[in-house]
Amino acid sequence: MSGFERYLTLWVGLAMIAGIAIGQAAPALVQAIAASEVANVNLVVAVLIWAMVYPMMTAVDFGAIAGVARQPKGLLVTLTVNWLIKPFTMALLAVLFFEHLFAPLIAPEDAQQYIAGLILLGAAPCTAMVFVWSQLARGDATYTLVQVSVNDLVMVVAFAPIVAFLLGVTDLTVPWKTLVLATTLYVALPLVAGLITRRRLGSPVAIDAFATRIKPLSMIGLIATVAILFGLQGQTILTSPGVIALIAVPILIQSYGIFALAYGAAYALRVPHRIAAPCALIGTSNFFELAVAVAISLFGLQSGAALATVVGVLVEVPVMLSLVAFANRTRKRFSLQA
Repeated sequence: MSGFERYLTLWVGLAMIAGIAIGQAAPALVQAIAASEVANVNLVVAVLIWAMVYPMMTAVDFGAIAGVARQPKGLLVTLTVNWLIKPFTMALLAVLFFEHLFAPLIAPEDAQQYIAGLILLGAAPCTAMVFVWSQLARGDATYTLVQVSVNDLVMVVAFAPIVAFLLGVTDLTVPWKTLVLATTLYVALPLVAGLITRRRLGSPVAIDAFATRIKPLSMIGLIATVAILFGLQGQTILTSPGVIALIAVPILIQSYGIFALAYGAAYALRVPHRIAAPCALIGTSNFFELAVAVAISLFGLQSGAALATVVGVLVEVPVMLSLVAFANRTRKRFSLQA
């Protein structure tokens, strides 16, 4: 890792502080950024995420996609954890904390809102940011693309029924515009751009050299995204720190627990580290645009459910950076197992 990447956690922490400060000092700027939305997808953030994802897409070798079928275990772990375990453990933790452990601290009606928001987060596994985490963990770019693509296909048919079951909402309407737009901006367009880039560069040597030159673009995009997210939510953070801390507790337990389960399963199944790390990180990270959009459409912009999904966004980056660091430190264990 470069010196810049080695201290990425520090830069992200400074970006959080800077974002909150900018939100307080220049509220008009933050409001203008917040207003640049289409189908609940913020276009400014979308551009930055695109910048993060594009460098990894240049490493995707379409000729190697067929080889994914020879290593199905990583994909099996991803799908099992994301759709058969994660939504239900998140619901269980949400009920445990807000109906029991935190009951004396939270009004019952607020508790139900927070539970709903956490369920929405648990049922929306990551689409875009996992490419960044995979890159930092030196994951297999081609396999990660297949994992995300299959995950998105499952999400189209499984998200609404799972959320409807867990929330007890029978008339749930999935915001398809958000789902389609986010997938197009974060996966399809960077993928096409990466394919065009590979064809123009031609040789593997030229492709590797180009990928090395543009790799800092991912880190810059990540830091700028964090600053904007914390700028947009700065007022909430400053006015409701206690509530945010309470909501963060089950999210943190869920995140580290799901990662441990998926990473441990991949290790037990002798999945190579370049595949094991991304397959664990996909389940840990969340498709926050979808979760926020559904929370707003079902419960309203100022609802506790919407707040809970936003807390998921705020918690995600530092959590994921810590898990990437752990994955990198434990890479040799997978090598010894091979």
